[in-house]
Amino acid sequence: MLQLFLRTVLIYFLTLSAVRLMGKREIGELSPFDLVVSIMIAELAVIVIEDRGSSLWYGIIPILTLVAIEIIVSYISLKSELIRKLVSGTPNIIIRNGEIVKEELRNSRYTIHDLLVQLRQKDIFRITDVEFAILETSGDLSIIPKSQKRMITPKDLNLDTEYEGLPIILIADGKINYKNLKKLDLDEEWLLEKLKEENINYPDNVLLATLETNGDFYVAKK
Repeated sequence: MLQLFLRTVLIYFLTLSAVRLMGKREIGELSPFDLVVSIMIAELAVIVIEDRGSSLWYGIIPILTLVAIEIIVSYISLKSELIRKLVSGTPNIIIRNGEIVKEELRNSRYTIHDLLVQLRQKDIFRITDVEFAILETSGDLSIIPKSQKRMITPKDLNLDTEYEGLPIILIADGKINYKNLKKLDLDEEWLLEKLKEENINYPDNVLLATLETNGDFYVAKK
């Protein structure tokens, strides 16, 4: 049992390291090549864990080999458009000017039902409202609505807007983020005073506390 436990822990960290080396893309953003490598690594990891009679090297070497191949091919793809097309494929325009491009639909083996589902997920219910729909190599559908169907933005109305930025996390799950406090030229004493204004005496009682770029302080208790 101890041997199985140790093999599982070792293969877990090896597989985790391998996936991290391959990059930070999400599953839905993986190219076919990346997906195949990920599946093969997962299968190898399971085989090594289950087959306790085999040497760990029979799993470690193939996994490291696959990772090396993935990194090398990814690097070559950065330099070569031909290799990039062979490995990752190319995006296909499924809708052009409100009309379905049947040839691209057929070549991509992409059904009309798949298209309608992904359009609805983008809050688009009429194909005629779409200027362009592009099927990405990851399988995602990128949509450019027709200009008359796009949401109105402040720029369309010639309105000036203030910079919003991102809220800075000061406390997360009861832990003070001293690094972010330092970036803002603030200290723990200031933070504790802000908490007292919200009738909170200890950071441990805070689920989340953030500071907006406009100076608004947000806090959520546990």
